[in-house]
Amino acid sequence: MKKLYHLSTCDTCKRIINELELPSEVVLQDIKTEAITNEQIQEMHQLAGSYEALFSKRARLYKERDLKNQNLTEEDYKNLILEHYTFLKRPVFIHDQQIFVGNSKKVVAEAKEAIHG
Repeated sequence: MKKLYHLSTCDTCKRIINELELPSEVVLQDIKTEAITNEQIQEMHQLAGSYEALFSKRARLYKERDLKNQNLTEEDYKNLILEHYTFLKRPVFIHDQQIFVGNSKKVVAEAKEAIHG
């Protein structure tokens, strides 16, 4: 499977999509218009190893809800991501059995290498 979860209104996501030069078989899912399902988050979890790895601590709601001062469990991270798309660290790219989470230069370079060899 080749899939990219992104936010179409996010300039960083747009830049990374352009940079990755995605092949046509990659399915793009705008998480704002097509919510992440329980099955999808479980698949991401299986590849990433934890829900926390998929969670964005930079989300505005993270600060607004003062979540940094709470003891969040894996279940909390999962439920927050399912509750609101901004809690997913973006973009998330799945290439076969590899997952690339976030927008760091290293992650983007690794994703590009996986796509183009």
